[in-house]
Amino acid sequence: MEAVARASVAGSSHVRLPQRWRLRQRHAAPSSTGCRPRGRAVACAASADADVVHLFDAAKLTVDEFVKSGMVVGLGSGAASGLAVQYLGTRLRRGSLTGIIGVPSSATCASEAEKVGIKISSNEEGPQIDFAFTDADIIEEGTLAAVIGRRKIETGEPSFIQEKGVVKSAGKVAFIIDKDKYVNSVEGSIPVLIKSGNWIDTAEEIDDLFLGDAEVWRRPSIGTAGPSGGDFPLVTKEGYHILDVIFTTPIEDLGKVAEDLENITGVVDHGIICNTTSYAVVASKGEVQVLNQKSSVIPNT
Repeated sequence: MEAVARASVAGSSHVRLPQRWRLRQRHAAPSSTGCRPRGRAVACAASADADVVHLFDAAKLTVDEFVKSGMVVGLGSGAASGLAVQYLGTRLRRGSLTGIIGVPSSATCASEAEKVGIKISSNEEGPQIDFAFTDADIIEEGTLAAVIGRRKIETGEPSFIQEKGVVKSAGKVAFIIDKDKYVNSVEGSIPVLIKSGNWIDTAEEIDDLFLGDAEVWRRPSIGTAGPSGGDFPLVTKEGYHILDVIFTTPIEDLGKVAEDLENITGVVDHGIICNTTSYAVVASKGEVQVLNQKSSVIPNT
């Protein structure tokens, strides 16, 4: 189907649950892929540079397409969002955009926004966010439901809860992604924020809910974790843990997974964003495509 707009342009560490848990799956945690062989170092560097160019093209198009003078803009997290923040600052300095207020999704994002001259406010101060952009770890073709929070975060950071709050408060949102993260069959990790007290009970209930389809791991903050999250399980500044629910079979409906998780005692939030007015800004070699739910299928090329 046709894209709304087209412009021609140039996983976390996991730990197994304790043995007493009622786990049925025994797959290894998905490993991140990378360019490891030394002989391919130059090629890998060139590929990384190309990825940055594609993301920057997508970031620029996001700002040009959606941001208008006088808007309150939610500033997301991730590599592409950082590039969009920089470009938004450039347009403000040039005077082609004026009166922008940014609502950052993290302390790091706030610092970067201030450096480039974006006036910031907080989501708690209550400004109506007209538009938000952020990175997504993966997007479900058709629904444009997205997963965030797979990215490794620093100890003490609020995880994806602040990022999701900014996105959900916006009138509309654009997810900036590489084409390989735009899929019609979502697998892999869904991060789930849980209360630290009785966290094992919460994890067991999640494990039972997705029996045979997913494994449940508690995320460590640093190093190699032990059987129950290691000596240093990740703890957010609010005192929560993160479970990575790792789906080893395709998820039929991300929205249903979100609903099921929200009904479990001890679950504070999760990394699924759905039921929003969403756009996907998809970067690939030579072009950027802007899609909405009505034009959400990228033609095979």
